[in-house]
Amino acid sequence: MNLMKDSRPLRRSLAASLLLALAACSSAAQAATYTMFRDAGCGCCLSWAGHVEHGLEAEVASVDTDDMAALKTAKGVPQDLWSCHTMEVDGYIIEGHVPAGAVAKLLHERPEGVAGLAVPGMPLGSPGMEAGDRVQPYDVIAFGSGGQRVFASYP
Repeated sequence: MNLMKDSRPLRRSLAASLLLALAACSSAAQAATYTMFRDAGCGCCLSWAGHVEHGLEAEVASVDTDDMAALKTAKGVPQDLWSCHTMEVDGYIIEGHVPAGAVAKLLHERPEGVAGLAVPGMPLGSPGMEAGDRVQPYDVIAFGSGGQRVFASYP
């Protein structure tokens, strides 16, 4: 009896299962629900949402709200990290003009003690705040039970 020949169906089944698991992981960012809360009068929020939709191949639902301060407080965003819009995705909070790449990294890595990411203020050159060649360096800050730390830095 040839054991190698008899194990081929099992190996094929394991390989197929592995491929399906990898496909599920790689599409996790696309499968998540993206809900952005914003003040109706803010236009940069929609530009940022377009950046996220393109960068993550996802659809961002936009919800207008009259009291962003109350929403940010309820979502646990530290006041020193506030910006103009707040998004919920897959159990995380994304505050402000966070690049799509940083969101993808968060959803993939799922670091312990991190409730969300924030780009405080509205730095020029960040997604949704493009201003020609004018760019301000900025950090993406991770926040949560583990405190605050720089998650990524941009020019």
